[in-house]
Amino acid sequence: MTKLLTNEGTSTINRVDLQNGVKNGPVRSNLRQKEFKETFEDAPLYILVLTYLNYGILTLFGYLRDFMRAWRLEKCHMAEEREEQKDFVPLYQDFENFYTRNIYMRLRDAFNRPICSVPGATFDLMERVTDDYNWTYRYTGKAIKDVINMGSYNYLGFAENDEESLASVEEVLRTYGAGVCSTRMEVGHLDKHKELEDLVAEFVGVEAAMVFSMGFATNSTNIPALVGKGCLILSDELNHTSVILGARLSGATIRIFQHNNMRTLEKLLREAVIRGQPRTHRAWKKILIVVEGIYSMEGSIARLPDIVALKKKYKAYLYLDEAHSIGAVGPTGRGVVEYFGMDPTDIDVMMGTFTKSFGAIGGYIAGKKELVEYLRIHSHSAVYASSMSPPTTEQTIRVMKCIMGLDGSLKGQRRVCQLAQNTRYFRQRLQDMNLITYGNEDSPVVPVLMYMPTKVGAFSRHMLEKKIGVVIVGFPATPIAEARVRFCISAAHTKEMLDKVLEELDKMGDVLYVKHSKQRRSSRNHSVVYHDSSVKL
Repeated sequence: MTKLLTNEGTSTINRVDLQNGVKNGPVRSNLRQKEFKETFEDAPLYILVLTYLNYGILTLFGYLRDFMRAWRLEKCHMAEEREEQKDFVPLYQDFENFYTRNIYMRLRDAFNRPICSVPGATFDLMERVTDDYNWTYRYTGKAIKDVINMGSYNYLGFAENDEESLASVEEVLRTYGAGVCSTRMEVGHLDKHKELEDLVAEFVGVEAAMVFSMGFATNSTNIPALVGKGCLILSDELNHTSVILGARLSGATIRIFQHNNMRTLEKLLREAVIRGQPRTHRAWKKILIVVEGIYSMEGSIARLPDIVALKKKYKAYLYLDEAHSIGAVGPTGRGVVEYFGMDPTDIDVMMGTFTKSFGAIGGYIAGKKELVEYLRIHSHSAVYASSMSPPTTEQTIRVMKCIMGLDGSLKGQRRVCQLAQNTRYFRQRLQDMNLITYGNEDSPVVPVLMYMPTKVGAFSRHMLEKKIGVVIVGFPATPIAEARVRFCISAAHTKEMLDKVLEELDKMGDVLYVKHSKQRRSSRNHSVVYHDSSVKL
């Protein structure tokens, strides 16, 4: 059993040395580091003032409408307690639903649009109308055809309806059926699962791996199996909800560090080693640093070389969530570890999902063999959750082999290269438009800041009229004054598709007045030359 899974202390560092002034700043890795370029530009002050004023006006009208609903002057569509129930504990929290009642419902037509086709480079949307400001919908029976898909996590374009490529998936469906109907601990362990686990371990470059049927549950049910009471979790402030839930369920002490801020992380690590646990000051049983490869709302990439250096210096452990980065970055699509040219064995727990680049469902935990064998017994997903369905298991195997070139072709590598080119091209064009974007220049997650909730709603509706499907994100998923449009680039996007999206975005940027970037064009990179590939992906 590895030290990560025991209750041994994690630190052998001399606390006196730290207390006496070992203040060298963030440790720098001696590994070759990739040139790291990220942008997090602030909006002009007056834009922030107007955004908060916008929310203030919406709040005042919201309270006015709540007053009218209370006096039955306006119909209330929200679920309510009956009169005889109101003397007890309220079933529905009035204030918590305020945002939903008065802001979200007005923008709801820009969310939750039902897709009625494969979510590839384009998709079809069911047409719907509302008569009560998005509380209910009527479906017309028609569909909006060939909408450019700029919102799915289909980074490599494998969410496709290719009859030839999916032949093996169809065969597995006929042989094994649609579902396993059991857990891995009972009769739900298939030879296909074993094949996928061996392939994942080879793909990420570690000893072993274990797969799970749900990406969200891979974090939320495995983190509690690794840490518990007496352990410390240092979590990036922008970590996904699944990480947050898993950390809370573990019972471990949680401390948050500023996003990608190595100075804050090292300060927390130093204090944890010096002071130990609260009250008793005993050494922590384990210190676990939890970060993501690519952050899904910011498009930023974890500063992995610095994090690994700090982990080694303070004898902590590292949990890396590569849900959005595996398959999407790195010369051969092996994630941020390959992106920085690092050794996979430096990462104690490697987590990833098959729901993005692989066009399937589920997730994995990879690392040392002892770690994986421990999780087979102690993971809640292994004990209680149903196994991955055979067809989606085969889909993941098929795609992973394609990326690795084990199918005897270069299709997978072409897709990885095409995604990198599409990402650079799209981000460069956005910068040339003076739009404020977040994230790393190599990240296929591209947030464009619009700040006001009313603007993102108007933008989404306009783009749908032009047959472009986008994802808009606002509070509470983002800070209240940072509503944004999040584009997800795919290898399946053609230059013509990207140019159409950019053209409409440029027009709406002027209409909605969101071109606030102050970066000088002369300080930017030269324009990316787009090379069209004549080879079919």
